Amino acid sequence: MTERGISGVVVAAALAALLAVGCAYARAEAVAGVRGPLARQCTPGLQRPVSSARASWAAVVVRPAYAYRAPARARIARFGLLNMNGVSTVFGVLGEQVDTHCRLDWLHVLLPLRPNGVTGWVRASHVHLVRVHARIVVDLSERRVRLYKWGRLLLSSPAAIGSSATPTPLGRYYVNQRLIPRDPRGPFGPGAVGISAFSPVLTGWAQGGPIAIHGTNEPWSIGRAVSNGCIRLPNAALRKLFAQAPSGTPVLIRR
Repeated sequence: MTERGISGVVVAAALAALLAVGCAYARAEAVAGVRGPLARQCTPGLQRPVSSARASWAAVVVRPAYAYRAPARARIARFGLLNMNGVSTVFGVLGEQVDTHCRLDWLHVLLPLRPNGVTGWVRASHVHLVRVHARIVVDLSERRVRLYKWGRLLLSSPAAIGSSATPTPLGRYYVNQRLIPRDPRGPFGPGAVGISAFSPVLTGWAQGGPIAIHGTNEPWSIGRAVSNGCIRLPNAALRKLFAQAPSGTPVLIRR
């Protein structure tokens, strides 16, 4: 695997000490795209969802941004241009709000924070919008990962999931970083797709116990419930998913 992702933009990243959750990496890639409003026709002040089964949006932070519980009310957290791994900060977009002149003003986004699935509102002027046509479904009962592109099934692969003691969390998330290990023969294989979920039990671990979909150097583990919460794919399947799932890709983990 090269260090160029779908966008062809590469960002140097610090080593991420994500430890036993299975998410330690050395370099990472940021998304890039065309900036433009989501709103087309509107009523002043309108709030509405924007994603569908065929397309969604990613919001890449280009100015330091605060997330609020409601537009301009009750700050949740501040986000810089880069996250703690030196990767561009990205949110998964759920909805929009326009101002009294029907201009895009606020975005309702998924946040890469605990508790899992937390959402907030960020100023549209602080982010760069990117259209995403992929989505990932992780089925824990089947121990299988499916990747869809333009609404069509592109990949279906068996996977290893979290053990009963360290389960993979259920919920709706998004790809928040794409990372390449220094050693493609290591425990994370040739790459990892970090998602905005955290282990429900490993709360004291590095960076809060983040979850990723990654490759493996233990191919015997595929199809078993043996991980610390991350989702392992055969390395060939991971390469394909990595190439087709940019940051901002919605991820559904279900039973």
